[in-house]
Amino acid sequence: MTDVTSPSGNLLLDALPEPVRARLAPQLEAVSLAAGQILYESGDRLPHVYFPLTAIVSLQYVMRDGAPTEIAVVGNDGVIGVALFMGGESTPSRALVRGAGEALRLPAPQLKEEFSRQGELQILLLRYTQLLLTQMAQTAVCNRHHSIEQQLCRCLLLSLDRLRGNTVAMTQEMIANVLGVRREGVSEAAGRLQQQGVIRYNRGSIEVLKRARLEALCCECYEVLKSEARRVAALL
Repeated sequence: MTDVTSPSGNLLLDALPEPVRARLAPQLEAVSLAAGQILYESGDRLPHVYFPLTAIVSLQYVMRDGAPTEIAVVGNDGVIGVALFMGGESTPSRALVRGAGEALRLPAPQLKEEFSRQGELQILLLRYTQLLLTQMAQTAVCNRHHSIEQQLCRCLLLSLDRLRGNTVAMTQEMIANVLGVRREGVSEAAGRLQQQGVIRYNRGSIEVLKRARLEALCCECYEVLKSEARRVAALL
């Protein structure tokens, strides 16, 4: 971010006033994130926060037997590492890159210093945290009450909202891990969507052909999250 007047591609950073971006710019480092890369594990101290640009990161809770379940997804709408400014140095979740891409990385001391100014960055990060908590709560409700097909629709829509195209790079095994369900269930659900012409599944990727139909087949959870995202975006 050498040119602080140009959009970075991350909605939070781009919503900051120019003087704040100018202070952060020298410390922001552009990094490439690979699919499957773990940014941190549960219990790790967080030396950086990440502002995704084109990457998509899955926040996961990992059971004692190693089974992961996604509790939230973060893309260019947010930041990875909220524990740093919420009073903790570590987090109980894992951050796993499930969509390769670019991000901007900021060292923890610089984030804390700017947050302690109690200015625009603090306001933006707290509003984003509210949105993240809403997503976590709605994900728990969805996983408990809705079908695998509806959960798959929600997963695809949340990914599309953070991508520039209509193709989500995810294997069925990865989707099963994200949803915390068996791979066979994902295969059956994806098959039904493909038969209806809503998606086209290729090895390692899913192309969404009819987004409006995908939204219609999804449960109410996606609309709740979409409405909350619009509400928070209006405050930025």
